[in-house]
Amino acid sequence: MKVRIGIGFGSVAPAGFAALVDRLEKLEIDSLWLSEQLSTPAVDPLAGMAFALGRTSRLKVGTGVAVLPGRNPVLLAKQLGSLALLAPRRVLPVLGLAPGRPGDRSAYPLPVGRGGAQPVETAGRGRPEAAGTVGRRGEVFDEALDVLRRLLREPRVTFHGEFFDLTDVGIGELPTRPLDIWLGGAAPAALRRIGRFGDGWLASMVSPEQAAAGIAEIRAAAAAADRRIDDDHFGLSLRVAFAPPPADSLVALRRRYPDVDPARLMPVGWAAARELIGEYLAVGVSKFVVHPMTTPDGWPSFLDSFAAELMPLEN
Repeated sequence: MKVRIGIGFGSVAPAGFAALVDRLEKLEIDSLWLSEQLSTPAVDPLAGMAFALGRTSRLKVGTGVAVLPGRNPVLLAKQLGSLALLAPRRVLPVLGLAPGRPGDRSAYPLPVGRGGAQPVETAGRGRPEAAGTVGRRGEVFDEALDVLRRLLREPRVTFHGEFFDLTDVGIGELPTRPLDIWLGGAAPAALRRIGRFGDGWLASMVSPEQAAAGIAEIRAAAAAADRRIDDDHFGLSLRVAFAPPPADSLVALRRRYPDVDPARLMPVGWAAARELIGEYLAVGVSKFVVHPMTTPDGWPSFLDSFAAELMPLEN
């Protein structure tokens, strides 16, 4: 397996974005990952991807993750296809069901199905969407992903689904190499979806043991759909701290993940990070997005240390 380790900074404001991209390119870091942070000063992931790809010659740029339901899959296919043609092999889209902040969900309105307004649920948890939204987020995701994948691979697409209706639509020139679409999520329904429809998995906040179980479930779902996920296509977003986390952060982690030791989710220090990455490698995870738990003024020293401490793990 090819081991690759990129960097994600969560919320990167426009003012410091160009300098950050230049530094990553100079250090020959594998990839930069941009999160969907609508209600923060962060650069939009697709706009940031286009800017970073145009400013560099080797840096890969990914979305970790971008929300699919609520986006027009035809326009997204055109955007991703154009980027893949302009920067071959450097575009790494990862898509998810919903923004992390519930208050942002109204910005991603779901289409009405052919039957009109319907009961709604989110991410397999059975909880209703914000008032005024319609559709079923998981089903919209599946249909939008089907449309997106076909448009990135086929010159013309006719599709008559419950939420999207296309007749003889194309996006122009297609990428010379099919663009892989990875998916996020760790709930059972998300893992099954990755097996049925995705090209890879970018997990987040799962222990090595949970990652191993998730990979097995994805492979089983893929086999049931007569598909196969490449062994190189399992990744993880990993938060790395450089000081003991505050008590309230540990309480929040234990509340959200009661069955997992926080140290198995967020290592403290480079030695612990290397050790934990080794455990993930042993269960089949080979792509990593490291998120430093530090403020922007600590990013320069973090990048220098990252190059020395983690880049040697790549092959």
